[in-house]
Amino acid sequence: MEQLSLFTQEVNMNAPLASRLRPRSLDDYIGQEHLVGKGKVLQNLLEKDMLCSMIFWGPPGVGKTTLARIIARMTQASFVDFSAVTSGIKEIKDVMRQAELDRMSGKRTIVFVDEIHRFNKAQQDAFLPYVEKGSIILIGATTENPSFEINSALLSRCKVFVLKALSCKDIEKLLGHALTDKRGLGNYTIHIEERLLKAIAVFANGDARTALNTLDMAVLNGQIEADGSITVQEEILEQCTGKKMLLYDRNGEEHYNLISALHKSMRNSDPDAAIYWLARMLEAGEDPLYVARRLIRFASEDVGMADSQALQVTVAAYQACHFNGMPECNVNLSHAVVYLSMAPKSNALYTGYNRAKADAEKMLTEPVPLQIRNGVTGLMQELHYGEGYQYAHDTKEKLTDMKCLPDSLEGREYYVPTDQGMEREVKERLGRVKEFKKSASVCENGQADNE
Repeated sequence: MEQLSLFTQEVNMNAPLASRLRPRSLDDYIGQEHLVGKGKVLQNLLEKDMLCSMIFWGPPGVGKTTLARIIARMTQASFVDFSAVTSGIKEIKDVMRQAELDRMSGKRTIVFVDEIHRFNKAQQDAFLPYVEKGSIILIGATTENPSFEINSALLSRCKVFVLKALSCKDIEKLLGHALTDKRGLGNYTIHIEERLLKAIAVFANGDARTALNTLDMAVLNGQIEADGSITVQEEILEQCTGKKMLLYDRNGEEHYNLISALHKSMRNSDPDAAIYWLARMLEAGEDPLYVARRLIRFASEDVGMADSQALQVTVAAYQACHFNGMPECNVNLSHAVVYLSMAPKSNALYTGYNRAKADAEKMLTEPVPLQIRNGVTGLMQELHYGEGYQYAHDTKEKLTDMKCLPDSLEGREYYVPTDQGMEREVKERLGRVKEFKKSASVCENGQADNE
Protein backbone atom coordinates (compact mmCIF):
# COMPACT_ATOMS: atom_id res chain seq x y z
CA MET A 1 0.00 0.00 0.00
CA GLU A 2 1.36 3.36 -1.02
CA GLN A 3 0.12 6.92 -0.56
CA LEU A 4 1.27 9.04 -3.48
CA SER A 5 1.58 12.66 -4.32
CA LEU A 6 0.37 13.00 -7.88
CA PHE A 7 1.27 16.59 -8.41
CA THR A 8 5.05 16.48 -8.76
CA GLN A 9 6.50 16.93 -12.25
CA GLU A 10 9.68 14.96 -11.49
CA VAL A 11 10.34 11.91 -13.63
CA ASN A 12 12.66 9.09 -12.63
CA MET A 13 14.59 8.46 -15.83
CA ASN A 14 15.72 5.08 -14.46
CA ALA A 15 12.11 3.91 -14.29
CA PRO A 16 10.69 1.68 -17.06
CA LEU A 17 9.61 3.53 -20.19
CA ALA A 18 5.93 2.82 -19.55
CA SER A 19 6.16 4.45 -16.11
CA ARG A 20 8.04 7.52 -17.40
CA LEU A 21 5.47 8.13 -20.10
CA ARG A 22 2.40 7.65 -17.94
CA PRO A 23 -0.10 10.35 -19.07
CA ARG A 24 -0.95 13.09 -16.59
CA SER A 25 -4.22 14.24 -18.18
CA LEU A 26 -7.02 12.97 -20.37
CA ASP A 27 -5.57 15.03 -23.23
CA ASP A 28 -2.51 12.75 -23.22
CA TYR A 29 -4.48 9.56 -22.59
CA ILE A 30 -4.64 7.21 -25.57
CA GLY A 31 -7.55 4.84 -26.13
CA GLN A 32 -10.89 4.24 -24.39
CA GLU A 33 -12.64 6.90 -26.45
CA HIS A 34 -15.96 5.25 -25.59
CA LEU A 35 -15.41 6.32 -21.96
CA VAL A 36 -13.27 9.46 -21.96
CA GLY A 37 -14.01 10.94 -25.37
CA LYS A 38 -15.83 14.25 -25.59
CA GLY A 39 -19.37 13.86 -24.29
CA LYS A 40 -18.80 10.29 -23.07
CA VAL A 41 -19.93 9.05 -19.69
CA LEU A 42 -16.69 9.13 -17.68
CA GLN A 43 -15.65 12.46 -19.16
CA ASN A 44 -19.04 13.90 -18.14
CA LEU A 45 -18.75 12.56 -14.59
CA LEU A 46 -15.35 14.19 -14.20
CA GLU A 47 -16.41 17.53 -15.69
CA LYS A 48 -19.45 17.67 -13.39
CA ASP A 49 -17.38 16.48 -10.41
CA MET A 50 -19.86 13.66 -9.78
CA LEU A 51 -17.27 11.01 -9.07
CA CYS A 52 -18.45 7.67 -7.72
CA SER A 53 -16.82 4.39 -6.75
CA MET A 54 -16.07 2.37 -9.85
CA ILE A 55 -14.51 -0.78 -11.25
CA PHE A 56 -12.29 -0.73 -14.32
CA TRP A 57 -12.55 -4.08 -16.08
CA GLY A 58 -10.24 -4.82 -18.99
CA PRO A 59 -7.17 -6.70 -20.21
CA PRO A 60 -3.64 -5.84 -19.01
CA GLY A 61 -1.90 -2.73 -20.25
CA VAL A 62 -4.95 -0.74 -21.40
CA GLY A 63 -4.60 2.14 -18.94
CA LYS A 64 -6.64 1.18 -15.87
CA THR A 65 -4.09 2.44 -13.33
CA THR A 66 -3.23 5.48 -15.44
CA LEU A 67 -6.89 6.47 -15.70
CA ALA A 68 -7.31 6.20 -11.92
CA ARG A 69 -4.30 8.49 -11.37
CA ILE A 70 -5.61 11.03 -13.90
CA ILE A 71 -8.96 11.06 -12.10
CA ALA A 72 -7.22 11.72 -8.77
CA ARG A 73 -5.21 14.52 -10.35
CA MET A 74 -8.31 16.12 -11.90
CA THR A 75 -10.24 16.00 -8.63
CA GLN A 76 -7.30 17.03 -6.41
CA ALA A 77 -8.03 14.02 -4.20
CA SER A 78 -5.60 12.11 -2.05
CA PHE A 79 -4.57 8.96 -3.92
CA VAL A 80 -3.88 5.70 -2.12
CA ASP A 81 -2.52 2.84 -4.20
CA PHE A 82 -3.32 -0.64 -2.86
CA SER A 83 -2.01 -3.92 -4.16
CA ALA A 84 -4.26 -6.90 -3.60
CA VAL A 85 -1.14 -9.07 -3.56
CA THR A 86 0.64 -7.34 -0.64
CA SER A 87 -2.08 -5.59 1.39
CA GLY A 88 -4.12 -7.12 4.18
CA ILE A 89 -7.05 -6.23 6.45
CA LYS A 90 -4.87 -4.22 8.88
CA GLU A 91 -3.51 -1.96 6.12
CA ILE A 92 -7.00 -1.44 4.75
CA LYS A 93 -8.41 -0.41 8.12
CA ASP A 94 -5.51 1.97 8.80
CA VAL A 95 -6.10 3.76 5.51
CA MET A 96 -9.86 3.82 6.05
CA ARG A 97 -9.45 5.55 9.41
CA GLN A 98 -7.25 8.22 7.85
CA ALA A 99 -9.69 8.63 4.96
CA GLU A 100 -12.55 9.17 7.43
CA LEU A 101 -10.56 11.90 9.18
CA ASP A 102 -9.77 13.52 5.84
CA ARG A 103 -13.43 13.41 4.84
CA MET A 104 -14.40 15.32 7.97
CA SER A 105 -11.91 18.02 7.02
CA GLY A 106 -13.33 18.22 3.50
CA LYS A 107 -10.65 16.22 1.67
CA ARG A 108 -11.53 13.34 -0.63
CA THR A 109 -9.56 10.09 -0.82
CA ILE A 110 -9.38 7.86 -3.86
CA VAL A 111 -8.36 4.33 -3.00
CA PHE A 112 -7.10 2.48 -6.05
CA VAL A 113 -6.97 -1.30 -5.75
CA ASP A 114 -5.10 -3.07 -8.51
CA GLU A 115 -6.17 -6.67 -9.16
CA ILE A 116 -9.11 -6.26 -6.79
CA HIS A 117 -10.30 -9.73 -7.78
CA ARG A 118 -7.39 -11.13 -5.74
CA PHE A 119 -8.83 -9.75 -2.50
CA ASN A 120 -10.81 -12.33 -0.57
CA LYS A 121 -14.37 -11.73 0.70
CA ALA A 122 -13.25 -10.41 4.10
CA GLN A 123 -10.83 -7.95 2.51
CA GLN A 124 -13.47 -6.72 0.07
CA ASP A 125 -16.00 -6.40 2.88
CA ALA A 126 -13.59 -4.13 4.78
CA PHE A 127 -14.09 -1.45 2.13
CA LEU A 128 -17.88 -1.67 2.14
CA PRO A 129 -18.86 0.63 5.06
CA TYR A 130 -16.46 3.34 3.93
CA VAL A 131 -17.73 3.21 0.36
CA GLU A 132 -21.29 3.47 1.68
CA LYS A 133 -20.49 6.47 3.89
CA GLY A 134 -18.54 8.17 1.15
CA SER A 135 -15.33 8.19 3.20
CA ILE A 136 -13.51 6.91 0.12
CA ILE A 137 -13.99 6.73 -3.61
CA LEU A 138 -12.98 3.19 -4.47
CA ILE A 139 -11.51 2.48 -7.90
CA GLY A 140 -10.80 -1.18 -8.48
CA ALA A 141 -9.00 -2.61 -11.48
CA THR A 142 -9.50 -6.16 -12.63
CA THR A 143 -8.80 -8.36 -15.61
CA GLU A 144 -11.53 -10.77 -14.47
CA ASN A 145 -15.30 -10.52 -14.82
CA PRO A 146 -16.43 -8.46 -11.78
CA SER A 147 -19.73 -10.32 -11.65
CA PHE A 148 -17.86 -13.45 -10.57
CA GLU A 149 -14.89 -12.04 -8.66
CA ILE A 150 -16.26 -9.11 -6.62
CA ASN A 151 -18.74 -9.33 -3.77
CA SER A 152 -22.24 -8.44 -4.92
CA ALA A 153 -22.68 -5.94 -2.05
CA LEU A 154 -19.54 -4.04 -3.04
CA LEU A 155 -20.20 -4.39 -6.77
CA SER A 156 -23.70 -2.93 -6.41
CA ARG A 157 -22.17 0.26 -5.00
CA CYS A 158 -19.72 0.68 -7.87
CA LYS A 159 -20.14 1.65 -11.49
CA VAL A 160 -18.42 -0.83 -13.81
CA PHE A 161 -16.54 0.59 -16.80
CA VAL A 162 -15.26 -1.83 -19.44
CA LEU A 163 -11.88 -0.87 -20.92
CA LYS A 164 -10.98 -2.30 -24.32
CA ALA A 165 -7.67 -3.56 -25.64
CA LEU A 166 -5.87 -0.78 -27.47
CA SER A 167 -6.00 -0.85 -31.25
CA CYS A 168 -2.84 -1.12 -33.34
CA LYS A 169 -3.28 2.53 -34.35
CA ASP A 170 -3.50 3.52 -30.67
CA ILE A 171 -0.27 1.69 -29.90
CA GLU A 172 1.52 3.06 -32.97
CA LYS A 173 0.58 6.55 -31.78
CA LEU A 174 1.91 5.72 -28.32
CA LEU A 175 5.19 4.41 -29.74
CA GLY A 176 5.63 7.51 -31.87
CA HIS A 177 5.10 9.65 -28.79
CA ALA A 178 7.68 7.59 -26.87
CA LEU A 179 10.29 8.32 -29.55
CA THR A 180 9.81 12.11 -29.32
CA ASP A 181 8.90 12.79 -25.68
CA LYS A 182 11.90 13.87 -23.55
CA ARG A 183 10.55 11.73 -20.69
CA GLY A 184 10.85 8.75 -22.98
CA LEU A 185 13.39 8.32 -25.78
CA GLY A 186 13.22 11.84 -27.17
CA ASN A 187 16.73 12.67 -26.00
CA TYR A 188 18.14 10.18 -28.52
CA THR A 189 18.20 10.05 -32.30
CA ILE A 190 16.62 6.71 -33.12
CA HIS A 191 16.23 5.16 -36.55
CA ILE A 192 13.47 2.56 -36.73
CA GLU A 193 11.34 1.69 -39.74
CA GLU A 194 7.62 2.33 -39.55
CA ARG A 195 6.92 -1.30 -40.40
CA LEU A 196 8.87 -2.35 -37.28
CA LEU A 197 6.80 0.00 -35.13
CA LYS A 198 3.72 -1.64 -36.63
CA ALA A 199 5.25 -5.03 -35.83
CA ILE A 200 5.67 -4.01 -32.18
CA ALA A 201 2.06 -2.78 -32.10
CA VAL A 202 0.81 -6.12 -33.45
CA PHE A 203 3.07 -8.10 -31.08
CA ALA A 204 1.73 -6.12 -28.08
CA ASN A 205 -1.80 -7.37 -28.83
CA GLY A 206 -3.52 -4.34 -27.28
CA ASP A 207 -1.16 -4.02 -24.28
CA ALA A 208 0.55 -0.60 -24.10
CA ARG A 209 3.00 -1.71 -21.41
CA THR A 210 4.21 -4.62 -23.54
CA ALA A 211 4.61 -2.32 -26.54
CA LEU A 212 6.67 0.27 -24.66
CA ASN A 213 8.83 -2.33 -22.92
CA THR A 214 9.52 -4.00 -26.27
CA LEU A 215 10.49 -0.68 -27.87
CA ASP A 216 12.71 0.17 -24.90
CA MET A 217 14.48 -3.19 -25.09
CA ALA A 218 14.95 -2.90 -28.87
CA VAL A 219 16.48 0.59 -28.53
CA LEU A 220 18.78 -0.52 -25.70
CA ASN A 221 20.06 -3.31 -27.95
CA GLY A 222 20.13 -1.24 -31.12
CA GLN A 223 23.23 -0.52 -33.16
CA ILE A 224 25.05 2.68 -32.08
CA GLU A 225 26.20 4.61 -35.15
CA ALA A 226 29.30 6.84 -35.46
CA ASP A 227 27.19 9.98 -34.96
CA GLY A 228 25.73 8.59 -31.73
CA SER A 229 22.33 7.75 -33.22
CA ILE A 230 20.75 4.34 -32.65
CA THR A 231 19.46 2.05 -35.39
CA VAL A 232 16.93 -0.66 -34.53
CA GLN A 233 17.11 -3.49 -37.04
CA GLU A 234 14.63 -6.27 -37.67
CA GLU A 235 17.00 -8.92 -36.29
CA ILE A 236 17.23 -7.08 -32.96
CA LEU A 237 13.47 -6.77 -32.72
CA GLU A 238 13.05 -10.47 -33.43
CA GLN A 239 15.46 -11.26 -30.60
CA CYS A 240 13.54 -8.96 -28.23
CA THR A 241 10.17 -10.48 -29.07
CA GLY A 242 11.38 -14.03 -29.50
CA LYS A 243 9.48 -14.39 -32.78
CA LYS A 244 9.74 -13.65 -36.47
CA MET A 245 8.12 -10.44 -37.66
CA LEU A 246 5.29 -12.09 -39.62
CA LEU A 247 3.59 -8.74 -39.75
CA TYR A 248 0.55 -7.94 -41.76
CA ASP A 249 -1.88 -5.06 -41.42
CA ARG A 250 -5.03 -6.28 -39.70
CA ASN A 251 -7.06 -3.90 -41.83
CA GLY A 252 -5.05 -4.29 -45.04
CA GLU A 253 -4.94 -6.58 -48.06
CA GLU A 254 -2.82 -9.31 -46.47
CA HIS A 255 -5.34 -9.63 -43.64
CA TYR A 256 -8.10 -10.45 -46.14
CA ASN A 257 -5.81 -12.62 -48.26
CA LEU A 258 -5.02 -14.85 -45.28
CA ILE A 259 -8.59 -15.23 -44.01
CA SER A 260 -9.61 -16.01 -47.60
CA ALA A 261 -6.90 -18.68 -47.79
CA LEU A 262 -8.16 -20.23 -44.54
CA HIS A 263 -11.78 -20.27 -45.75
CA LYS A 264 -10.97 -21.78 -49.11
CA SER A 265 -8.70 -24.44 -47.61
CA MET A 266 -11.45 -25.55 -45.22
CA ARG A 267 -14.03 -25.44 -48.01
CA ASN A 268 -11.74 -27.66 -50.06
CA SER A 269 -11.41 -30.13 -47.14
CA ASP A 270 -7.66 -29.52 -46.80
CA PRO A 271 -6.88 -29.53 -43.04
CA ASP A 272 -3.11 -29.19 -43.53
CA ALA A 273 -3.44 -25.97 -45.53
CA ALA A 274 -6.14 -24.70 -43.16
CA ILE A 275 -3.93 -25.15 -40.07
CA TYR A 276 -1.02 -23.48 -41.87
CA TRP A 277 -3.05 -20.36 -42.73
CA LEU A 278 -4.46 -20.29 -39.21
CA ALA A 279 -0.91 -20.34 -37.80
CA ARG A 280 0.15 -17.59 -40.21
CA MET A 281 -2.56 -15.32 -38.85
CA LEU A 282 -2.18 -16.10 -35.16
CA GLU A 283 1.62 -15.89 -35.13
CA ALA A 284 1.44 -12.53 -36.92
CA GLY A 285 -0.70 -11.23 -34.08
CA GLU A 286 -4.24 -11.61 -35.42
CA ASP A 287 -7.01 -11.39 -32.82
CA PRO A 288 -8.05 -15.02 -32.15
CA LEU A 289 -11.63 -13.89 -31.53
CA TYR A 290 -11.78 -12.50 -35.05
CA VAL A 291 -10.71 -15.88 -36.42
CA ALA A 292 -13.23 -17.65 -34.18
CA ARG A 293 -16.06 -15.41 -35.44
CA ARG A 294 -15.14 -16.24 -39.03
CA LEU A 295 -15.21 -19.97 -38.20
CA ILE A 296 -18.70 -19.60 -36.72
CA ARG A 297 -19.87 -18.02 -39.96
CA PHE A 298 -18.20 -20.78 -41.99
CA ALA A 299 -19.96 -23.46 -39.91
CA SER A 300 -23.36 -22.32 -41.20
CA GLU A 301 -22.34 -20.97 -44.60
CA ASP A 302 -20.25 -23.90 -45.84
CA VAL A 303 -21.23 -26.86 -43.62
CA GLY A 304 -24.74 -25.99 -42.56
CA MET A 305 -27.26 -28.78 -42.16
CA ALA A 306 -24.80 -31.34 -43.47
CA ASP A 307 -23.36 -31.33 -39.93
CA SER A 308 -25.14 -29.01 -37.50
CA GLN A 309 -22.62 -30.01 -34.83
CA ALA A 310 -20.12 -27.76 -36.64
CA LEU A 311 -21.88 -24.65 -35.32
CA GLN A 312 -21.64 -25.94 -31.75
CA VAL A 313 -17.94 -26.76 -32.17
CA THR A 314 -17.11 -23.29 -33.47
CA VAL A 315 -19.11 -21.48 -30.79
CA ALA A 316 -17.30 -23.58 -28.19
CA ALA A 317 -13.98 -22.62 -29.82
CA TYR A 318 -14.93 -18.93 -29.55
CA GLN A 319 -15.66 -19.38 -25.84
CA ALA A 320 -12.38 -21.25 -25.39
CA CYS A 321 -10.54 -18.27 -26.91
CA HIS A 322 -12.21 -16.06 -24.30
CA PHE A 323 -11.20 -18.39 -21.47
CA ASN A 324 -7.65 -19.18 -22.58
CA GLY A 325 -6.43 -16.33 -24.75
CA MET A 326 -3.25 -16.67 -26.80
CA PRO A 327 -1.20 -18.77 -27.09
CA GLU A 328 -3.26 -21.47 -25.34
CA CYS A 329 -6.32 -21.02 -27.56
CA ASN A 330 -4.37 -21.80 -30.74
CA VAL A 331 -5.09 -25.49 -30.28
CA ASN A 332 -8.80 -24.77 -29.68
CA LEU A 333 -8.95 -22.95 -33.01
CA SER A 334 -7.00 -25.78 -34.66
CA HIS A 335 -9.63 -28.19 -33.32
CA ALA A 336 -12.39 -26.17 -34.96
CA VAL A 337 -10.47 -25.64 -38.22
CA VAL A 338 -9.81 -29.36 -38.68
CA TYR A 339 -13.42 -30.22 -37.78
CA LEU A 340 -14.71 -27.78 -40.40
CA SER A 341 -12.22 -29.01 -42.98
CA MET A 342 -13.33 -32.63 -42.57
CA ALA A 343 -17.05 -31.98 -42.17
CA PRO A 344 -19.41 -32.68 -45.11
CA LYS A 345 -20.14 -29.45 -46.96
CA SER A 346 -23.40 -27.76 -47.88
CA ASN A 347 -24.03 -24.14 -48.77
CA ALA A 348 -27.81 -24.65 -48.97
CA LEU A 349 -28.44 -22.28 -46.05
CA TYR A 350 -26.29 -19.57 -47.62
CA THR A 351 -27.82 -19.82 -51.08
CA GLY A 352 -31.32 -20.22 -49.64
CA TYR A 353 -31.05 -17.05 -47.60
CA ASN A 354 -29.69 -15.09 -50.55
CA ARG A 355 -32.65 -16.18 -52.71
CA ALA A 356 -35.07 -15.20 -49.95
CA LYS A 357 -33.24 -11.89 -49.43
CA ALA A 358 -33.59 -11.03 -53.12
CA ASP A 359 -37.36 -11.62 -52.99
CA ALA A 360 -37.73 -9.84 -49.64
CA GLU A 361 -35.96 -6.71 -50.92
CA LYS A 362 -38.30 -6.55 -53.94
CA MET A 363 -41.42 -7.25 -51.88
CA LEU A 364 -40.89 -5.55 -48.52
CA THR A 365 -44.56 -4.51 -48.31
CA GLU A 366 -45.99 -7.94 -49.15
CA PRO A 367 -48.68 -8.54 -46.47
CA VAL A 368 -48.50 -11.47 -44.06
CA PRO A 369 -51.26 -14.00 -44.93
CA LEU A 370 -54.28 -13.56 -42.65
CA GLN A 371 -54.21 -17.17 -41.44
CA ILE A 372 -50.78 -16.75 -39.80
CA ARG A 373 -51.37 -13.30 -38.33
CA ASN A 374 -51.86 -13.03 -34.58
CA GLY A 375 -55.46 -12.02 -33.85
CA VAL A 376 -55.02 -10.84 -30.27
CA THR A 377 -57.74 -8.15 -30.18
CA GLY A 378 -61.42 -8.12 -31.09
CA LEU A 379 -60.83 -5.75 -33.98
CA MET A 380 -58.10 -7.98 -35.39
CA GLN A 381 -60.45 -10.96 -35.20
CA GLU A 382 -63.18 -8.98 -36.98
CA LEU A 383 -60.64 -8.32 -39.71
CA HIS A 384 -60.10 -12.12 -39.95
CA TYR A 385 -56.63 -12.15 -38.39
CA GLY A 386 -55.76 -15.78 -37.65
CA GLU A 387 -58.85 -17.09 -39.42
CA GLY A 388 -58.11 -20.46 -40.98
CA TYR A 389 -55.01 -21.07 -38.87
CA GLN A 390 -54.20 -24.77 -38.52
CA TYR A 391 -52.36 -25.89 -35.38
CA ALA A 392 -49.94 -28.60 -36.52
CA HIS A 393 -49.78 -30.24 -33.08
CA ASP A 394 -53.48 -31.10 -33.28
CA THR A 395 -52.88 -33.44 -36.20
CA LYS A 396 -51.58 -36.99 -36.14
CA GLU A 397 -48.80 -36.17 -38.61
CA LYS A 398 -47.93 -32.84 -36.89
CA LEU A 399 -48.38 -31.33 -40.37
CA THR A 400 -50.98 -29.26 -42.22
CA ASP A 401 -51.25 -27.92 -45.75
CA MET A 402 -51.70 -24.34 -44.52
CA LYS A 403 -49.96 -21.78 -46.72
CA CYS A 404 -47.37 -19.62 -44.94
CA LEU A 405 -45.94 -17.68 -47.90
CA PRO A 406 -47.71 -14.75 -49.54
CA ASP A 407 -49.85 -15.76 -52.54
CA SER A 408 -47.42 -14.05 -54.90
CA LEU A 409 -44.63 -16.35 -53.71
CA GLU A 410 -46.61 -19.58 -53.64
CA GLY A 411 -44.43 -22.53 -54.61
CA ARG A 412 -41.18 -20.61 -54.19
CA GLU A 413 -38.31 -22.76 -52.83
CA TYR A 414 -35.43 -21.17 -50.96
CA TYR A 415 -33.92 -23.99 -48.93
CA VAL A 416 -32.85 -26.78 -51.28
CA PRO A 417 -31.02 -29.42 -49.22
CA THR A 418 -28.14 -31.43 -50.61
CA ASP A 419 -27.24 -35.09 -50.23
CA GLN A 420 -24.20 -34.26 -48.07
CA GLY A 421 -23.86 -35.71 -44.56
CA MET A 422 -26.85 -35.36 -42.25
CA GLU A 423 -28.55 -33.07 -44.75
CA ARG A 424 -29.48 -36.15 -46.75
CA GLU A 425 -31.94 -37.06 -43.96
CA VAL A 426 -33.27 -33.49 -43.96
CA LYS A 427 -33.79 -33.69 -47.71
CA GLU A 428 -35.72 -36.94 -47.41
CA ARG A 429 -37.91 -35.56 -44.62
CA LEU A 430 -38.56 -32.33 -46.51
CA GLY A 431 -39.60 -34.41 -49.55
CA ARG A 432 -42.10 -36.33 -47.43
CA VAL A 433 -43.44 -33.07 -45.91
CA LYS A 434 -43.98 -31.52 -49.33
CA GLU A 435 -45.62 -34.67 -50.66
CA PHE A 436 -48.01 -34.74 -47.67
CA LYS A 437 -48.96 -31.09 -48.17
CA LYS A 438 -49.49 -31.63 -51.86
CA SER A 439 -51.72 -34.66 -51.23
CA ALA A 440 -53.68 -32.87 -48.50
CA SER A 441 -54.22 -29.89 -50.77
CA VAL A 442 -55.46 -32.13 -53.61
CA CYS A 443 -57.91 -33.85 -51.23
CA GLU A 444 -59.24 -30.52 -49.97
CA ASN A 445 -59.66 -29.17 -53.49
CA GLY A 446 -61.46 -32.38 -54.50
CA GLN A 447 -63.84 -32.10 -51.56
CA ALA A 448 -64.49 -28.46 -52.42
CA ASP A 449 -65.29 -29.40 -56.04
CA ASN A 450 -67.72 -32.16 -54.88
CA GLU A 451 -69.46 -29.72 -52.59
